[in-house]
Amino acid sequence: MAIYELTIPLQDTDIEQLNVGDAVYLTGTVCTARDMAHLNMRELVDNHHPLPENLQGGVIFHAGPVMVKDAQDHWQLRVIGPTTSIRMEPHAEFIGQQGIKLIIGKGGMAEGSLAAFKKHKQAYLQAAPGCAVVLAEGVSKVKAVHWLENGMPEAMWVMETERFGPFIVTMDCKGNSRYDTVKAHAKEKADAIMKEKS
Repeated sequence: MAIYELTIPLQDTDIEQLNVGDAVYLTGTVCTARDMAHLNMRELVDNHHPLPENLQGGVIFHAGPVMVKDAQDHWQLRVIGPTTSIRMEPHAEFIGQQGIKLIIGKGGMAEGSLAAFKKHKQAYLQAAPGCAVVLAEGVSKVKAVHWLENGMPEAMWVMETERFGPFIVTMDCKGNSRYDTVKAHAKEKADAIMKEKS
């Protein structure tokens, strides 16, 4: 396992060096994007409108953060943890087309995403569930928010990060998936147990 400290925006070479099992820390701008934010982005692109943020070489986090406003009316992050990524699977190719290089979430994604990762030089990072307070320590500033009318969890939050993480590479741009490996291993074990009982 290697440990990488990457600065956003990212290049293809940053992604090509990553392998399943590596740990990653990030510094730079990270945007949250859940179900509604993906739909909002698609609507803009489909209607030939620009996205609210430049996502080329960027990172999106499948997360619903908890934010509060301080005395100066600025947003402050309290906690941020991952949401289940498979819900965003229908948008895999679209996200790759926008130049996004890393996706952070939990639970991994499916074959469509794995194919998009190879095509567009992307990778998937697993955020540890239950570490929302620790992850929030890596966010130095909330720079902007878009689509707040969707509700706090579904808005796109634009955050400045410094040594944000650690995250674990669980899907890389070489076609490897930790989730597929675990499933295959579990099936082998289950088949062996069933064979013993038959």
